[in-house]
Amino acid sequence: MLYYLAQFSDQFGALNVFRYLTFRTGGAVMTALLVAFVFGPRIIRWLRSRQTNGQPIRDDGPESHLLTKQGTPTMGGVMMLLGVAAGTLLWADLSSGYVWAVLVLTLGYGGLGFADDYLKVTRRHHGGLPGRSKLIGQVGLATLVGIWIVWLGDPSDNTSLAFPFLKDLLIDLGWVYIAFAVFVMVGASNAVNLTDGLDGLAIVPVIIAAGVFTLIAYLVGNAVFSNYLQIHHVPGTGELAVFLGALIGAGIGFLWFNAPPAMVFMGDTGSLAMGGALGAIAVVTKHEIVLAIVGGLFVLETISVIVQVASFKLTGKRVFRMAPLHHHFEKKGWAEPTIVIRFWIIAMILALIGLSTLKLR
Repeated sequence: MLYYLAQFSDQFGALNVFRYLTFRTGGAVMTALLVAFVFGPRIIRWLRSRQTNGQPIRDDGPESHLLTKQGTPTMGGVMMLLGVAAGTLLWADLSSGYVWAVLVLTLGYGGLGFADDYLKVTRRHHGGLPGRSKLIGQVGLATLVGIWIVWLGDPSDNTSLAFPFLKDLLIDLGWVYIAFAVFVMVGASNAVNLTDGLDGLAIVPVIIAAGVFTLIAYLVGNAVFSNYLQIHHVPGTGELAVFLGALIGAGIGFLWFNAPPAMVFMGDTGSLAMGGALGAIAVVTKHEIVLAIVGGLFVLETISVIVQVASFKLTGKRVFRMAPLHHHFEKKGWAEPTIVIRFWIIAMILALIGLSTLKLR
């Protein structure tokens, strides 16, 4: 919205600053952060008034959770969605179709997660929406957004898959690319959801990944920089840096309240939305494979669940003491802060590896 003030820069030269993507990205960070700080306490009070016993705790989970997590409200992702929406709508160029596509997916997944959290709270059970219904909703919305993204792109390469470390390799998947894009968005959404099990565990890796993709979106959308780095140029993606700035600001604001001991959990409202947002941006910037590297922590958590389920069904034995992976280390006696901080370190290392793909060609 404020972007359009730049058209009056001839009369008021100072307004020209709204043309700069870096300035507007910084503005989105601060706006989303302010929204979280101002409305966060009110949202938490409202959630507590509606959730007398807080988020339902799994009986088969780590025993310590029955003591440390009992009574903590969920649906804290609402403050993140408010921050992301406010920061994006205020600072982004709203004529960008990519911004709207990613924002629609984020809010749509947030709404789906909210319904799931609502059912958990009202039924006083950790099972919310039926898994099949949730998956159908995720796939349906991702399919619409995937088609939207392809329609917005250059017809010469809008269904092509780019590979990190290889500067000229583009494989045209045709309309199969839509199915691949859906897999990326749904997979990223559920991977973040599986990681969200300890105070601060999911949100910091989300912030780190968003920081990496802020740079990627900016470089991919800039013809000069993308040519210099020999990465695939996608016109218009730079504006997604503003969206990602809002996501970072909202994430930092949420972390203020989610830091151990958490005052609120993000719930599926936040985890499905944040993961879906990262997946959609990876598709737009054609850095889907890089997302698997940068978000490798989410991938590891997901693989641990797949391996656990497959092993138990095939052999009747469990590979891990409990899945996802962070619960395995809890069962081994690791303290929660130890697990969380070490997982953050892993996320930072993977982010640096992902960033290296921009130069190593």
